[in-house]
Amino acid sequence: MHETIASETGDQTIDLVLDTINKLKQAIVFANTKRSAEKTAEDIAKAIGKQRSLSEKETKEYEELSEKALNTLSTPTKQCKRLAFCLKKGIAFHHAGLVHKQKEIIEDSFRKGLIKTICATPTLSFGLDLPAYRAIMKDLRRFGHRGLDWIPTLEYLQMAGRAGRPKYDITGQAIAIASTEPIKDEIYERYVKGEPEEVYSKLAVEPVLRTYLLSLIAAGFVKDKKQIIDFFSKTFWAFQYKDMTKLTSIIEKMLKLLKDYRFITSTEEENEFQSAADMFNHEYKATPIGKRVAELYIDPYTANHIIQALKASEKKEISELSFLQMIASTLEMRPLLRVRKKEYEDIEEALVKYSDSMLQEEPSMYDEEYVEFLNSVKTALFFKDWINEIDEEAILEKYSIRPGETRIKLNLADWLFYCSTEFARMIKKKDILKELTKLRLRLKHGAKEELLPLLKLKGIGRVRARKLFSNRIKTIRDVKRSDPLKLSQIVGKKTAIKIKEQVGQKVEIASPLKRKGQKGLKV
Repeated sequence: MHETIASETGDQTIDLVLDTINKLKQAIVFANTKRSAEKTAEDIAKAIGKQRSLSEKETKEYEELSEKALNTLSTPTKQCKRLAFCLKKGIAFHHAGLVHKQKEIIEDSFRKGLIKTICATPTLSFGLDLPAYRAIMKDLRRFGHRGLDWIPTLEYLQMAGRAGRPKYDITGQAIAIASTEPIKDEIYERYVKGEPEEVYSKLAVEPVLRTYLLSLIAAGFVKDKKQIIDFFSKTFWAFQYKDMTKLTSIIEKMLKLLKDYRFITSTEEENEFQSAADMFNHEYKATPIGKRVAELYIDPYTANHIIQALKASEKKEISELSFLQMIASTLEMRPLLRVRKKEYEDIEEALVKYSDSMLQEEPSMYDEEYVEFLNSVKTALFFKDWINEIDEEAILEKYSIRPGETRIKLNLADWLFYCSTEFARMIKKKDILKELTKLRLRLKHGAKEELLPLLKLKGIGRVRARKLFSNRIKTIRDVKRSDPLKLSQIVGKKTAIKIKEQVGQKVEIASPLKRKGQKGLKV
Protein backbone atom coordinates (compact mmCIF):
# COMPACT_ATOMS: atom_id res chain seq x y z
CA MET A 1 0.00 0.00 0.00
CA HIS A 2 1.37 3.41 -1.05
CA GLU A 3 0.14 6.67 0.44
CA THR A 4 1.41 10.18 -0.24
CA ILE A 5 1.75 12.48 2.76
CA ALA A 6 1.84 16.23 2.19
CA SER A 7 5.11 17.84 3.32
CA GLU A 8 3.92 20.79 5.39
CA THR A 9 6.91 21.23 7.71
CA GLY A 10 9.84 19.39 6.14
CA ASP A 11 9.95 17.00 9.11
CA GLN A 12 8.65 13.51 8.25
CA THR A 13 7.46 12.70 11.78
CA ILE A 14 5.57 15.98 12.20
CA ASP A 15 4.03 15.70 8.72
CA LEU A 16 2.79 12.18 9.52
CA VAL A 17 1.24 13.39 12.79
CA LEU A 18 -0.49 16.37 11.12
CA ASP A 19 -1.84 14.05 8.40
CA THR A 20 -3.14 11.65 11.10
CA ILE A 21 -4.93 14.49 12.91
CA ASN A 22 -6.44 15.71 9.62
CA LYS A 23 -7.84 12.20 9.15
CA LEU A 24 -9.46 12.61 12.61
CA LYS A 25 -7.27 9.77 13.89
CA GLN A 26 -4.70 9.39 16.68
CA ALA A 27 -1.02 8.43 16.67
CA ILE A 28 1.74 7.23 18.96
CA VAL A 29 5.26 8.38 18.06
CA PHE A 30 8.03 6.19 19.50
CA ALA A 31 11.39 7.82 20.27
CA ASN A 32 14.50 6.14 21.71
CA THR A 33 15.04 8.44 24.73
CA LYS A 34 12.96 10.48 27.19
CA ARG A 35 14.59 13.68 25.95
CA SER A 36 13.77 12.85 22.33
CA ALA A 37 10.13 12.03 23.23
CA GLU A 38 9.73 15.40 24.98
CA LYS A 39 11.43 17.36 22.17
CA THR A 40 9.34 15.64 19.49
CA ALA A 41 6.09 16.40 21.37
CA GLU A 42 7.13 20.04 21.79
CA ASP A 43 8.00 20.37 18.07
CA ILE A 44 4.64 18.85 17.07
CA ALA A 45 2.78 21.20 19.47
CA LYS A 46 4.56 24.22 17.95
CA ALA A 47 3.76 23.02 14.41
CA ILE A 48 0.07 22.63 15.30
CA GLY A 49 0.10 26.20 16.59
CA LYS A 50 1.25 27.34 13.13
CA GLN A 51 -0.60 24.88 10.88
CA ARG A 52 -3.94 24.32 12.60
CA SER A 53 -6.50 26.46 14.43
CA LEU A 54 -8.15 24.96 17.48
CA SER A 55 -11.86 25.36 18.12
CA GLU A 56 -13.09 27.25 21.19
CA LYS A 57 -14.20 23.93 22.76
CA GLU A 58 -10.81 22.29 22.08
CA THR A 59 -8.95 25.29 23.52
CA LYS A 60 -10.99 25.18 26.74
CA GLU A 61 -10.60 21.38 27.13
CA TYR A 62 -6.85 21.52 26.50
CA GLU A 63 -6.42 24.41 28.95
CA GLU A 64 -8.15 22.36 31.69
CA LEU A 65 -6.07 19.28 30.84
CA SER A 66 -2.87 21.33 30.84
CA GLU A 67 -3.68 22.85 34.24
CA LYS A 68 -4.46 19.43 35.72
CA ALA A 69 -1.13 17.93 34.57
CA LEU A 70 0.81 21.02 35.70
CA ASN A 71 -0.52 20.83 39.26
CA THR A 72 0.10 17.14 39.98
CA LEU A 73 3.23 18.18 41.91
CA SER A 74 3.18 20.74 44.71
CA THR A 75 5.92 22.64 42.88
CA PRO A 76 5.81 22.12 39.08
CA THR A 77 9.17 21.32 37.43
CA LYS A 78 10.39 22.35 33.96
CA GLN A 79 9.18 18.96 32.74
CA CYS A 80 5.68 19.68 34.11
CA LYS A 81 5.64 23.06 32.35
CA ARG A 82 6.82 21.49 29.11
CA LEU A 83 4.07 18.84 29.31
CA ALA A 84 1.49 21.54 30.09
CA PHE A 85 2.60 23.49 26.98
CA CYS A 86 2.20 20.41 24.75
CA LEU A 87 -1.20 19.51 26.22
CA LYS A 88 -2.57 22.94 25.26
CA LYS A 89 -2.29 21.72 21.66
CA GLY A 90 -3.62 18.19 22.31
CA ILE A 91 -0.14 16.60 22.27
CA ALA A 92 1.60 14.72 25.11
CA PHE A 93 4.81 12.90 25.91
CA HIS A 94 4.92 9.73 28.02
CA HIS A 95 7.90 8.05 29.72
CA ALA A 96 9.15 6.75 33.09
CA GLY A 97 10.06 10.31 34.17
CA LEU A 98 6.39 11.29 34.59
CA VAL A 99 4.62 10.72 37.88
CA HIS A 100 1.80 8.16 37.95
CA LYS A 101 -0.95 10.81 38.02
CA GLN A 102 0.38 12.50 34.87
CA LYS A 103 0.58 9.16 33.03
CA GLU A 104 -2.98 8.41 34.10
CA ILE A 105 -4.23 11.79 32.81
CA ILE A 106 -2.49 11.26 29.46
CA GLU A 107 -3.65 7.67 28.94
CA ASP A 108 -7.28 8.43 29.92
CA SER A 109 -7.39 11.54 27.71
CA PHE A 110 -5.93 9.60 24.76
CA ARG A 111 -8.57 6.88 25.17
CA LYS A 112 -11.28 9.55 25.17
CA GLY A 113 -9.86 11.02 21.95
CA LEU A 114 -8.97 14.33 23.58
CA ILE A 115 -5.21 13.93 23.15
CA LYS A 116 -4.40 13.34 19.47
CA THR A 117 -0.75 12.23 19.69
CA ILE A 118 1.51 10.75 22.35
CA CYS A 119 5.29 10.84 21.88
CA ALA A 120 6.68 8.01 24.00
CA THR A 121 9.61 5.78 24.79
CA PRO A 122 9.15 2.05 23.97
CA THR A 123 7.82 1.35 27.50
CA LEU A 124 4.38 2.46 26.26
CA SER A 125 4.37 -0.48 23.85
CA PHE A 126 4.09 -3.05 26.65
CA GLY A 127 0.66 -3.90 28.05
CA LEU A 128 -1.35 -0.80 27.14
CA ASP A 129 -4.32 -0.96 24.77
CA LEU A 130 -4.72 2.49 23.20
CA PRO A 131 -6.69 3.80 20.18
CA ALA A 132 -3.77 4.59 17.86
CA TYR A 133 -4.41 4.44 14.12
CA ARG A 134 -0.71 4.98 13.50
CA ALA A 135 2.39 3.82 15.36
CA ILE A 136 5.22 6.00 14.08
CA MET A 137 8.69 4.71 14.91
CA LYS A 138 10.98 7.71 14.73
CA ASP A 139 14.09 5.92 16.03
CA LEU A 140 14.90 2.23 15.66
CA ARG A 141 18.44 2.54 17.00
CA ARG A 142 19.63 3.44 20.48
CA PHE A 143 22.89 3.74 22.36
CA GLY A 144 23.96 0.71 24.36
CA HIS A 145 27.19 -0.99 25.44
CA ARG A 146 28.24 -1.33 21.81
CA GLY A 147 27.38 2.24 20.82
CA LEU A 148 24.46 3.05 18.50
CA ASP A 149 22.74 -0.23 17.64
CA TRP A 150 19.45 -1.51 16.21
CA ILE A 151 16.73 -2.37 18.73
CA PRO A 152 15.55 -6.04 18.97
CA THR A 153 12.96 -7.23 16.44
CA LEU A 154 10.66 -8.23 19.30
CA GLU A 155 10.64 -4.63 20.56
CA TYR A 156 9.83 -3.33 17.06
CA LEU A 157 6.91 -5.76 16.84
CA GLN A 158 5.60 -4.57 20.22
CA MET A 159 5.64 -0.94 19.04
CA ALA A 160 4.15 -1.75 15.65
CA GLY A 161 1.44 -3.75 17.42
CA ARG A 162 0.07 -0.57 19.07
CA ALA A 163 -1.44 0.48 15.71
CA GLY A 164 -4.99 -0.51 14.75
CA ARG A 165 -6.03 -2.25 17.96
CA PRO A 166 -9.15 -4.42 17.35
CA LYS A 167 -11.11 -2.63 20.07
CA TYR A 168 -10.69 0.76 18.36
CA ASP A 169 -9.88 0.41 14.62
CA ILE A 170 -10.51 -1.92 11.68
CA THR A 171 -7.06 -1.12 10.22
CA GLY A 172 -3.87 0.52 11.45
CA GLN A 173 -0.50 1.65 10.11
CA ALA A 174 2.93 0.97 11.59
CA ILE A 175 5.38 3.41 9.98
CA ALA A 176 9.16 3.41 10.46
CA ILE A 177 11.02 6.60 9.52
CA ALA A 178 13.98 6.02 7.18
CA SER A 179 16.30 8.91 6.26
CA THR A 180 18.06 7.09 3.36
CA GLU A 181 17.43 4.21 0.96
CA PRO A 182 20.07 1.92 2.59
CA ILE A 183 18.43 2.49 6.02
CA LYS A 184 15.02 1.78 4.48
CA ASP A 185 16.33 -1.54 3.09
CA GLU A 186 17.92 -2.41 6.46
CA ILE A 187 14.63 -1.75 8.31
CA TYR A 188 12.71 -3.87 5.81
CA GLU A 189 15.11 -6.83 6.06
CA ARG A 190 15.63 -6.60 9.82
CA TYR A 191 12.06 -5.93 11.01
CA VAL A 192 9.46 -6.55 8.30
CA LYS A 193 11.03 -9.81 7.11
CA GLY A 194 12.99 -10.60 10.29
CA GLU A 195 12.16 -13.21 12.91
CA PRO A 196 11.66 -12.21 16.58
CA GLU A 197 14.36 -13.21 19.07
CA GLU A 198 14.03 -16.23 21.36
CA VAL A 199 12.20 -15.72 24.66
CA TYR A 200 14.30 -16.97 27.57
CA SER A 201 13.25 -18.24 31.00
CA LYS A 202 13.84 -15.74 33.81
CA LEU A 203 15.15 -18.59 35.96
CA ALA A 204 18.36 -18.32 33.93
CA VAL A 205 19.01 -15.02 35.76
CA GLU A 206 20.76 -15.71 39.08
CA PRO A 207 18.80 -13.24 41.30
CA VAL A 208 15.51 -14.84 40.16
CA LEU A 209 16.83 -18.38 40.70
CA ARG A 210 18.19 -17.54 44.17
CA THR A 211 14.89 -15.96 45.22
CA TYR A 212 12.76 -18.76 43.78
CA LEU A 213 14.88 -21.56 45.24
CA LEU A 214 14.77 -20.08 48.75
CA SER A 215 10.99 -19.60 48.49
CA LEU A 216 10.49 -23.25 47.49
CA ILE A 217 12.53 -24.47 50.49
CA ALA A 218 10.96 -21.98 52.95
CA ALA A 219 7.45 -23.03 51.88
CA GLY A 220 8.35 -26.71 52.32
CA PHE A 221 7.50 -27.35 48.67
CA VAL A 222 10.83 -29.15 48.16
CA LYS A 223 12.81 -30.82 50.93
CA ASP A 224 15.85 -32.55 49.43
CA LYS A 225 18.13 -32.20 46.43
CA LYS A 226 16.29 -34.90 44.46
CA GLN A 227 12.98 -33.03 44.80
CA ILE A 228 14.68 -29.76 43.88
CA ILE A 229 16.25 -31.22 40.71
CA ASP A 230 12.98 -32.99 39.78
CA PHE A 231 11.08 -29.70 40.16
CA PHE A 232 13.45 -27.65 38.02
CA SER A 233 13.74 -30.40 35.39
CA LYS A 234 10.09 -29.72 34.50
CA THR A 235 10.56 -25.95 33.98
CA PHE A 236 10.87 -23.99 30.75
CA TRP A 237 14.42 -23.16 31.87
CA ALA A 238 15.40 -26.85 31.81
CA PHE A 239 13.64 -27.30 28.45
CA GLN A 240 15.76 -24.50 26.98
CA TYR A 241 18.98 -25.44 28.79
CA LYS A 242 18.80 -29.15 27.87
CA ASP A 243 22.02 -29.97 29.80
CA MET A 244 20.69 -31.26 33.17
CA THR A 245 24.20 -31.97 34.47
CA LYS A 246 25.16 -28.32 34.07
CA LEU A 247 21.80 -27.17 35.43
CA THR A 248 22.29 -29.38 38.52
CA SER A 249 25.71 -27.81 39.04
CA ILE A 250 24.14 -24.30 38.98
CA ILE A 251 21.47 -25.31 41.52
CA GLU A 252 24.13 -26.81 43.80
CA LYS A 253 26.08 -23.56 43.62
CA MET A 254 22.92 -21.64 44.64
CA LEU A 255 22.26 -24.03 47.54
CA LYS A 256 25.80 -23.51 48.81
CA LEU A 257 25.35 -19.76 48.60
CA LEU A 258 22.10 -19.89 50.62
CA LYS A 259 23.85 -22.04 53.23
CA ASP A 260 26.78 -19.60 53.40
CA TYR A 261 24.29 -16.77 54.00
CA ARG A 262 22.71 -18.92 56.77
CA PHE A 263 19.30 -18.72 55.11
CA ILE A 264 19.04 -22.52 54.91
CA THR A 265 20.46 -25.49 56.81
CA SER A 266 20.77 -29.12 55.79
CA THR A 267 21.09 -32.55 57.45
CA GLU A 268 24.49 -32.73 55.72
CA GLU A 269 25.79 -30.39 58.43
CA GLU A 270 24.25 -32.50 61.20
CA ASN A 271 25.58 -35.89 60.07
CA GLU A 272 29.35 -36.22 59.84
CA PHE A 273 29.33 -39.65 58.13
CA GLN A 274 27.00 -40.20 55.16
CA SER A 275 26.67 -42.60 52.27
CA ALA A 276 26.66 -41.36 48.67
CA ALA A 277 22.86 -41.80 48.55
CA ASP A 278 22.42 -39.83 51.77
CA MET A 279 24.53 -36.97 50.40
CA PHE A 280 22.10 -36.63 47.52
CA ASN A 281 19.00 -36.88 49.68
CA HIS A 282 19.86 -34.77 52.73
CA GLU A 283 17.05 -32.36 53.62
CA TYR A 284 17.07 -28.58 53.49
CA LYS A 285 15.21 -26.26 55.83
CA ALA A 286 14.96 -22.49 55.90
CA THR A 287 16.30 -20.73 59.00
CA PRO A 288 14.01 -18.15 60.69
CA ILE A 289 15.76 -15.30 58.91
CA GLY A 290 15.75 -17.29 55.65
CA LYS A 291 11.96 -17.64 55.96
CA ARG A 292 11.62 -13.88 56.45
CA VAL A 293 13.80 -13.21 53.40
CA ALA A 294 11.55 -15.52 51.37
CA GLU A 295 8.37 -13.83 52.71
CA LEU A 296 9.72 -10.39 51.76
CA TYR A 297 10.53 -11.79 48.30
CA ILE A 298 13.86 -9.99 48.27
CA ASP A 299 16.94 -11.34 46.49
CA PRO A 300 18.95 -13.35 49.08
CA TYR A 301 22.11 -11.62 47.81
CA THR A 302 20.60 -8.22 48.70
CA ALA A 303 19.33 -9.52 52.05
CA ASN A 304 22.82 -10.74 52.95
CA HIS A 305 24.34 -7.44 51.81
CA ILE A 306 21.97 -5.51 54.12
CA ILE A 307 22.52 -7.85 57.07
CA GLN A 308 26.32 -7.57 56.77
CA ALA A 309 26.06 -3.77 56.50
CA LEU A 310 23.86 -3.60 59.62
CA LYS A 311 26.43 -5.68 61.52
CA ALA A 312 29.25 -3.43 60.26
CA SER A 313 27.43 -0.33 61.55
CA GLU A 314 28.55 -1.19 65.12
CA LYS A 315 32.11 -0.10 64.31
CA LYS A 316 31.26 2.95 62.17
CA GLU A 317 30.44 6.60 62.72
CA ILE A 318 26.86 6.49 61.46
CA SER A 319 25.54 9.34 59.30
CA GLU A 320 22.52 9.83 57.03
CA LEU A 321 24.60 8.60 54.12
CA SER A 322 25.54 5.29 55.83
CA PHE A 323 22.18 3.57 55.32
CA LEU A 324 21.29 5.52 52.17
CA GLN A 325 24.39 4.17 50.42
CA MET A 326 23.61 0.69 51.83
CA ILE A 327 20.31 0.53 49.94
CA ALA A 328 21.64 2.46 46.92
CA SER A 329 24.22 -0.29 46.34
CA THR A 330 21.62 -3.08 46.02
CA LEU A 331 20.82 -4.83 42.74
CA GLU A 332 17.16 -3.80 43.12
CA MET A 333 18.06 -0.09 42.96
CA ARG A 334 19.68 -0.41 39.53
CA PRO A 335 19.99 1.37 37.19
CA LEU A 336 21.77 3.80 39.50
CA LEU A 337 22.38 7.48 38.79
CA ARG A 338 25.52 7.56 36.67
CA VAL A 339 28.48 9.73 37.62
CA ARG A 340 29.40 12.00 34.72
CA LYS A 341 33.02 12.94 34.05
CA LYS A 342 32.59 16.46 35.40
CA GLU A 343 31.11 15.02 38.65
CA TYR A 344 33.94 12.62 39.55
CA GLU A 345 35.76 15.18 41.69
CA ASP A 346 32.60 16.11 43.66
CA ILE A 347 31.66 12.48 44.31
CA GLU A 348 35.17 11.58 45.41
CA GLU A 349 35.18 14.60 47.75
CA ALA A 350 31.94 13.30 49.28
CA LEU A 351 33.60 9.88 49.65
CA VAL A 352 36.47 11.41 51.61
CA LYS A 353 34.03 13.33 53.82
CA TYR A 354 31.88 10.26 54.62
CA SER A 355 34.54 7.53 54.40
CA ASP A 356 34.31 6.70 58.12
CA SER A 357 30.55 6.14 57.91
CA MET A 358 30.42 3.93 54.80
CA LEU A 359 29.08 0.44 55.59
CA GLN A 360 30.44 -1.01 52.35
CA GLU A 361 34.18 -1.27 51.79
CA GLU A 362 35.31 1.04 49.00
CA PRO A 363 36.77 -0.99 46.12
CA SER A 364 40.08 -0.08 44.53
CA MET A 365 39.76 2.53 41.80
CA TYR A 366 41.26 -0.07 39.42
CA ASP A 367 38.51 -2.61 40.11
CA GLU A 368 35.55 -3.08 37.77
CA GLU A 369 33.19 -2.41 40.71
CA TYR A 370 34.61 1.07 41.40
CA VAL A 371 32.44 2.94 38.86
CA GLU A 372 29.28 1.23 40.13
CA PHE A 373 30.34 2.06 43.69
CA LEU A 374 30.64 5.76 42.75
CA ASN A 375 27.20 5.52 41.12
CA SER A 376 25.78 4.17 44.39
CA VAL A 377 27.31 7.12 46.27
CA LYS A 378 25.74 9.57 43.81
CA THR A 379 22.36 7.84 44.21
CA ALA A 380 22.76 8.04 48.01
CA LEU A 381 23.56 11.77 47.74
CA PHE A 382 20.35 12.22 45.72
CA PHE A 383 18.39 10.55 48.55
CA LYS A 384 20.23 12.76 51.06
CA ASP A 385 19.18 15.91 49.18
CA TRP A 386 15.60 14.65 49.02
CA ILE A 387 15.32 14.10 52.79
CA ASN A 388 16.84 17.54 53.35
CA GLU A 389 13.95 19.16 51.45
CA ILE A 390 15.71 20.06 48.20
CA ASP A 391 12.84 20.63 45.74
CA GLU A 392 12.25 18.49 42.66
CA GLU A 393 13.26 21.21 40.21
CA ALA A 394 16.69 21.52 41.86
CA ILE A 395 17.02 17.72 41.99
CA LEU A 396 16.16 17.49 38.28
CA GLU A 397 18.85 20.08 37.48
CA LYS A 398 21.50 18.50 39.71
CA TYR A 399 20.92 14.79 39.11
CA SER A 400 18.98 14.68 35.80
CA ILE A 401 16.33 12.53 37.47
CA ARG A 402 12.73 13.31 36.59
CA PRO A 403 9.83 13.31 39.10
CA GLY A 404 8.47 9.94 37.92
CA GLU A 405 11.90 8.32 38.22
CA THR A 406 12.28 9.95 41.65
CA ARG A 407 9.04 8.28 42.79
CA ILE A 408 10.20 4.88 41.49
CA LYS A 409 13.50 5.19 43.38
CA LEU A 410 11.71 6.36 46.55
CA ASN A 411 9.25 3.43 46.41
CA LEU A 412 12.14 0.99 46.05
CA ALA A 413 13.99 2.69 48.92
CA ASP A 414 10.89 2.47 51.12
CA TRP A 415 10.62 -1.28 50.52
CA LEU A 416 14.37 -1.84 51.10
CA PHE A 417 14.25 0.17 54.34
CA TYR A 418 11.26 -1.88 55.49
CA CYS A 419 13.26 -5.06 54.79
CA SER A 420 16.22 -3.55 56.65
CA THR A 421 14.11 -2.87 59.76
CA GLU A 422 12.86 -6.47 59.68
CA PHE A 423 16.42 -7.81 59.48
CA ALA A 424 17.58 -5.43 62.24
CA ARG A 425 14.89 -6.84 64.54
CA MET A 426 15.84 -10.44 63.76
CA ILE A 427 19.58 -9.96 64.32
CA LYS A 428 18.79 -7.93 67.47
CA LYS A 429 20.19 -4.58 66.31
CA LYS A 430 17.65 -2.51 68.20
CA ASP A 431 20.07 0.42 68.50
CA ILE A 432 19.91 1.12 64.76
CA LEU A 433 16.23 0.21 64.32
CA LYS A 434 15.19 3.72 65.34
CA GLU A 435 17.55 5.31 62.78
CA LEU A 436 16.27 3.07 59.97
CA THR A 437 12.64 3.87 60.84
CA LYS A 438 13.31 7.61 60.90
CA LEU A 439 15.12 7.50 57.56
CA ARG A 440 12.25 5.54 56.01
CA LEU A 441 9.77 8.21 57.14
CA ARG A 442 12.00 11.02 55.94
CA LEU A 443 12.33 9.40 52.52
CA LYS A 444 8.58 8.97 52.32
CA HIS A 445 7.92 12.66 53.03
CA GLY A 446 11.15 14.22 51.73
CA ALA A 447 11.65 16.10 54.97
CA LYS A 448 14.12 16.81 57.75
CA GLU A 449 13.72 15.00 61.05
CA GLU A 450 12.32 18.10 62.78
CA LEU A 451 9.16 17.94 60.64
CA LEU A 452 8.26 14.33 61.42
CA PRO A 453 5.80 15.14 64.28
CA LEU A 454 3.77 17.44 61.97
CA LEU A 455 3.83 14.97 59.09
CA LYS A 456 1.70 12.57 61.15
CA LEU A 457 -1.26 14.85 60.38
CA LYS A 458 -3.35 13.99 57.31
CA GLY A 459 -3.25 16.71 54.67
CA ILE A 460 0.14 17.95 55.82
CA GLY A 461 3.04 17.35 53.45
CA ARG A 462 6.55 18.70 53.65
CA VAL A 463 5.65 22.14 52.21
CA ARG A 464 2.85 22.84 54.70
CA ALA A 465 4.83 21.27 57.54
CA ARG A 466 7.74 23.60 56.81
CA LYS A 467 5.37 26.62 56.81
CA LEU A 468 3.98 25.57 60.20
CA PHE A 469 7.45 24.97 61.60
CA SER A 470 8.65 28.36 60.37
CA ASN A 471 5.72 29.92 62.24
CA ARG A 472 6.76 28.21 65.50
CA ILE A 473 4.16 25.44 65.28
CA LYS A 474 6.51 22.48 65.65
CA THR A 475 4.59 19.73 67.46
CA ILE A 476 1.08 18.29 67.81
CA ARG A 477 0.86 20.16 71.13
CA ASP A 478 1.65 23.41 69.29
CA VAL A 479 -1.16 22.64 66.82
CA LYS A 480 -3.58 22.22 69.72
CA ARG A 481 -2.49 25.52 71.27
CA SER A 482 -2.42 27.51 68.02
CA ASP A 483 -5.03 30.13 67.18
CA PRO A 484 -7.38 28.71 64.49
CA LEU A 485 -7.32 31.96 62.50
CA LYS A 486 -3.51 32.06 62.47
CA LEU A 487 -3.49 28.41 61.45
CA SER A 488 -5.85 29.13 58.54
CA GLN A 489 -3.58 31.93 57.34
CA ILE A 490 -0.66 29.51 57.20
CA VAL A 491 -2.22 26.39 55.62
CA GLY A 492 -5.66 27.50 54.44
CA LYS A 493 -9.03 27.43 56.14
CA LYS A 494 -10.14 23.90 55.15
CA THR A 495 -6.82 22.32 56.11
CA ALA A 496 -6.75 24.26 59.41
CA ILE A 497 -10.21 22.91 60.36
CA LYS A 498 -9.20 19.35 59.40
CA ILE A 499 -5.98 19.31 61.42
CA LYS A 500 -7.74 20.84 64.42
CA GLU A 501 -10.29 18.01 64.20
CA GLN A 502 -7.42 15.47 64.09
CA VAL A 503 -6.10 16.78 67.43
CA GLY A 504 -9.58 16.54 68.97
CA GLN A 505 -10.71 20.15 68.57
CA LYS A 506 -13.79 21.18 66.65
CA VAL A 507 -13.50 24.80 65.52
CA GLU A 508 -15.25 27.31 63.31
CA ILE A 509 -13.02 29.87 61.68
CA ALA A 510 -14.75 33.18 61.09
CA SER A 511 -13.59 35.60 58.44
CA PRO A 512 -11.38 38.39 59.82
CA LEU A 513 -12.73 41.93 59.89
CA LYS A 514 -11.80 43.62 56.64
CA ARG A 515 -10.67 47.12 55.92
CA LYS A 516 -12.35 48.98 53.10
CA GLY A 517 -11.39 47.47 49.77
CA GLN A 518 -9.90 44.34 51.43
CA LYS A 519 -11.27 40.86 50.67
CA GLY A 520 -11.87 38.47 53.59
CA LEU A 521 -12.07 34.70 53.92
CA LYS A 522 -15.43 33.18 53.09
CA VAL A 523 -16.93 31.04 55.84
